[in-house]
Amino acid sequence: MGLDSRDYYRPSGFGGFSFFPPVIKNLLLINIGVFIVQLIFDNLMFGGLPGGYILNRYFALNPITGFDAAGIPFNFQIWQIITYQFMHGSFTHILFNMFMLWMFGMEIENIMGSRRFLAFYLASGIGAGLVQLLVSPLLSDSLGWTIGASGAVFGVMIAFAMFFPDRYVFIYFLIPVKAKYLIAILVIFEFMSVSEPSVVAHLAHIGGAVSGFLFLILDKKNHFGFRTLMNNFKKPKGFGSTYNFRRPAARQKNDIEDAEFYDVTNKTENEDEVAQEEIDKILDKISQSGYKNLSNREKKILFEASKRK
Repeated sequence: MGLDSRDYYRPSGFGGFSFFPPVIKNLLLINIGVFIVQLIFDNLMFGGLPGGYILNRYFALNPITGFDAAGIPFNFQIWQIITYQFMHGSFTHILFNMFMLWMFGMEIENIMGSRRFLAFYLASGIGAGLVQLLVSPLLSDSLGWTIGASGAVFGVMIAFAMFFPDRYVFIYFLIPVKAKYLIAILVIFEFMSVSEPSVVAHLAHIGGAVSGFLFLILDKKNHFGFRTLMNNFKKPKGFGSTYNFRRPAARQKNDIEDAEFYDVTNKTENEDEVAQEEIDKILDKISQSGYKNLSNREKKILFEASKRK
């Protein structure tokens, strides 16, 4: 049985790969639910104050010091570093963020696993909030509430560019650009926009990108290193190329000396049958417990088999 005949090996939405993995799905539902609550509160009054204002005072990210537009001191609370990530200012705001989260995040969750992806997502959002909270007062006297998942989504975009540097992303569904270049351009644009007057929290975007980057670098399970990242940025690969983050950096210095090559042309029929039986067992294991539970040897066998197809 070949690799492509396995439903759970192909990105078909069944088995090992999911187009709506659990964390992505729940994040979408929570964000949409919170946005509906915001719309309802916008039409309510509490003690003479608009409901939307009350929500922002308690759940948006408030500056530590200063006064809001009503002349009332901001109401910073520690939990706001989490809750602000699930609030949005308009339909287009939430639509864009949720689309980007799904488009870039579904493959990252499938790779990292749901728990690690959730930790990564929230860490990116927290980092985004802290940068906005601490740096913004140094650059401007005009302070306000911060809401939105954009900072966390920027972290997810950074992860996509690191895992799939040469994957093409189609801008407006027409213009193909490699992920590593597109995300780099977006981050540079955010840095250039920091000093400009805007209602967009560019500092939060930068904070999310930096936090996501640091999370992946410091997470030893990814085997990311600066040399690997530089090589991924410099060396062009095929149209559908993916990540090589699981290969230890120490082995990358001597790829040829350390590699194990399979002489496909000289294999006997019996050897092919044995190899195929082992591949079938590995694929069955993916079906039962997922790709992340494979041993390094099993992952290597599967990778080599996919190259010989």
